[in-house]
Amino acid sequence: MFAFSIRKLMIKKTFSYIGIFFLNFLSFLPMRLLHVFASLSYYFIYYIFQYRKKVVHDNLSNSFPDKTPAEIVQLKKTFFKYFADMLFEVIKLQSISDVELLKRVKFNNLELVTNYLDKQESILACTGHYGNWELGMLALGVKIPAKAYVIYKPLSNDVFDDWFYKIRTRTNNLFIPMRQTLRSLATSRNQTTMFCFAGDQTPVKDEAKVWIDFLNQPTPVLLGLEKIALQTDRPVIYFNMQWVKRGYYEVDCYLICEKPSSTEAHEITKRNFQMLEQIINKNPAYWLWSHRRWKHKPENNAD
Repeated sequence: MFAFSIRKLMIKKTFSYIGIFFLNFLSFLPMRLLHVFASLSYYFIYYIFQYRKKVVHDNLSNSFPDKTPAEIVQLKKTFFKYFADMLFEVIKLQSISDVELLKRVKFNNLELVTNYLDKQESILACTGHYGNWELGMLALGVKIPAKAYVIYKPLSNDVFDDWFYKIRTRTNNLFIPMRQTLRSLATSRNQTTMFCFAGDQTPVKDEAKVWIDFLNQPTPVLLGLEKIALQTDRPVIYFNMQWVKRGYYEVDCYLICEKPSSTEAHEITKRNFQMLEQIINKNPAYWLWSHRRWKHKPENNAD
């Protein structure tokens, strides 16, 4: 039994390395050609594999009850077309140059961030899984002078997680597993840093304690960003990444809170989600609708 498990693991790793070799090869192709592949992949993802098609449909229908069935279907198709684009844009990150990176991601008012960092003041940043956040974080690492600690959830496949980690940290970013956040805060307390959070992730069931109204649904929220903001009293800034045209984005920075210690309970978290909700309502197709965001329901939680 043990030998069988080892053999199965080795086969899995072998296929993973083959997959990474193929992805590395693709990354050296021009973005225009990768977008052609993305258009072809859309038909496989949407019509053949039907990847999380029902999840996306249910999420859209529940979030926009006023939209007609035809509008929901059109939104769903637009999302999957963009989802395919995003996958191939992420593949390109393996070989993309800093020059091309900054051509594709434009920061409009980054001085809101750099003014704090230039004064040796650490900050906290938040965003959602909207637009190509991976491309945005890589570009941000080129633009800012301080270390950006990005809080993330490691992939279950160690080989792909290592490959992706090397891509994500090519610029001035450090990616920190979620459970190591407090330790990283402690070890970097004498440095000027920016800790970045994607606040729209779903808590595990036992941690679904606080619920807010988000996109017309009761939604459990993570409080990690707010807890750290209250503990450190660092300014909190929201990064709004908008799709401009295929492969090109603009990022606007907004101050969520300058003095967290003066806020009410859960106020920072609510401001974060209110900002994200406004962004999604304005242009819904570019949020990660395939995420099972509402898998927990209030009635299923003892608290």
